[in-house]
Amino acid sequence: MKKLKISALLAVMAFAPFYANVFPVESNSVVKMIADAIKWKSESIDVGNIPQGKPKLIRFEFTNTSSKPIVIENVAPSCGCTTADYTKTPILPGKKGFVEASYNAAAAGAFMKTVNVTTSDSKAPKTLSFKGVVVS
Repeated sequence: MKKLKISALLAVMAFAPFYANVFPVESNSVVKMIADAIKWKSESIDVGNIPQGKPKLIRFEFTNTSSKPIVIENVAPSCGCTTADYTKTPILPGKKGFVEASYNAAAAGAFMKTVNVTTSDSKAPKTLSFKGVVVS
């Protein structure tokens, strides 16, 4: 019985290289294709010093590098101190779009905020960030 188990194991190991090539793998992965659908001008912006009590507008621009229109489905700021605006119409291939974040600079000190953007090409949100220092 022990010899039978060892023989079966050796047989499986002998044919393993054959079955490893059954499913071809393309060099272009799905993740890379999704990542290439939108080319962001910048995913992180340092706004430097901004005056206290004056809202700061931060603009993230992108280009649709895919072959189909892209729609921004949702834009979610990380906190209530930030509001967002974005391109509401479909962005055609080769055209540009934007996401804007308006930060309420009410409290002095350093800050770092994020905005999550969900588009029609990917249901996984893209996180954009901005940071700076509010000075009084």
